[in-house]
Amino acid sequence: MGANWVGQAGRSMGRSAVWLGVTALVFCGVIWGEGPGMASSRIPADHLQQYSALAVTWMQEYLRIDTTNPPGKEMRAVEFYKKILDQEGIENRAFEYAPGRGDLWARIPRTEGEKSPTSAAKGAAEMGHPRPIILLNHMDVVTSDASHWKVPPFSGKIRDGYLWGRGAQDMKDEGLAQLVVMVMLKREKVALDRDVILLAVADEEADGTGTDWFIGHQRELLENAEFLINEGGENLLENGKVKYVGVDVGEKTTYWLHVVAHGRPGHGSRPNPDSAPNRLVRALDRIVAYRTPLRVLPVVDEFLRDMAPYEPPEQAAEYRNIRKAIEDKKFQEEVEKDEALNFLLRDTISLTMMGGSEQTNVIPPEAWANLDVRILPGGDPKAVLAAVRRVVNDPNVTVEPLNAEFRVANYSGTDNSLFTAIREVSGKYFPGTPVVPHITSGYTENQRYRPLGIASYGFNPYTATDEEGNTEHGNDERIRVEEVRRGPRILFDVVAAVAGK
Repeated sequence: MGANWVGQAGRSMGRSAVWLGVTALVFCGVIWGEGPGMASSRIPADHLQQYSALAVTWMQEYLRIDTTNPPGKEMRAVEFYKKILDQEGIENRAFEYAPGRGDLWARIPRTEGEKSPTSAAKGAAEMGHPRPIILLNHMDVVTSDASHWKVPPFSGKIRDGYLWGRGAQDMKDEGLAQLVVMVMLKREKVALDRDVILLAVADEEADGTGTDWFIGHQRELLENAEFLINEGGENLLENGKVKYVGVDVGEKTTYWLHVVAHGRPGHGSRPNPDSAPNRLVRALDRIVAYRTPLRVLPVVDEFLRDMAPYEPPEQAAEYRNIRKAIEDKKFQEEVEKDEALNFLLRDTISLTMMGGSEQTNVIPPEAWANLDVRILPGGDPKAVLAAVRRVVNDPNVTVEPLNAEFRVANYSGTDNSLFTAIREVSGKYFPGTPVVPHITSGYTENQRYRPLGIASYGFNPYTATDEEGNTEHGNDERIRVEEVRRGPRILFDVVAAVAGK
């Protein structure tokens, strides 16, 4: 469809390349802007070079910390953060809410007047000061099989111009950038009009207990914040050009389903056509072939219209009137083939886990599978469940939700100073590149913070090619060294633009 760059699912997004101290950088044949007039342009070149070197060194150290979840053991990462923050004289607190599991909070206060954390929110409200901005990241990473990697996943090795390691794309890279930004703000004595808070949490890749614990037990440290920057969004680098800066303003909601087939058990030497595994396979075949209805969200409509000028004529016409296009059978077939566009226009169902007998020669009484269902904002989980059950159409196969609680998807608007700062800073670094609101395929913890009245966005100061982005949660996860060196500067400029005096 000419749109395989649209919304690359679940990528760690937004990777930029910025030279230190001059007007442009030629990288991969592309000239990247330096961000003239940005806060970082007033920092001495030798300081910027020091921050770039620190970013690489610290990223290597961070990638070497095994925080695979399960079991997580994120206190190892908390210690990494705390050591640096202590050395830099940045206020911070560590919380171990379960054995080996914890969160890290740090703060650089607004320039005029110090305040205690417990009175910060009240004081800001009474004095009319701008409310804080939070830089949020999670410290845990998903599992990895070293036998399928070119380098050990926790080596932090530099090879072929890349930094390799689990978390290089999701999301130790952004956590590292946030840490460097805090250090830059402190060392450069940047005058701030609002507090800047760093919050590193545990267990995002599984149950979200780190964020839930912090909100439940240390909510006052969030200081009634106004803004939050987290993972999400994307800046895909294609043919040496950033197609767009996509800022995540909303996410699809996770709705996992457990499918269980029941049948007569027996010896594997005597095949049984109606065995549990056979029933499961037939049910799954119908589920995998099922296509949920296409639906156009306003933000997706806006996104595609904004991107239409960058598409060939036929696709441009479809994007300008996507609601009409989805009624065309040919276009529907094209959507099926385009993973990046497909998830934007419908609820999705992915088969991810299967299980049955523990012995080859035993036909089990039950066989099961798990489905990863992602529902567009505004979707009804009960309707999705009913549709899957109709598709299965077998009384001996049950389908039940795995989620203990379904979280209704939410949005953040774009009419505020943070989104404006992201748009303006991105425009400096990527001249001529559209900056657009975006829906991401993967769940992020923005969903947990928006109900607190915090405008939350997915924005990441790096670019990634399609190949690099595909390493997230996959084998050989890596990020270009140049990105690690230059990425924190863009995030610094965004934070300084929204929080600086």
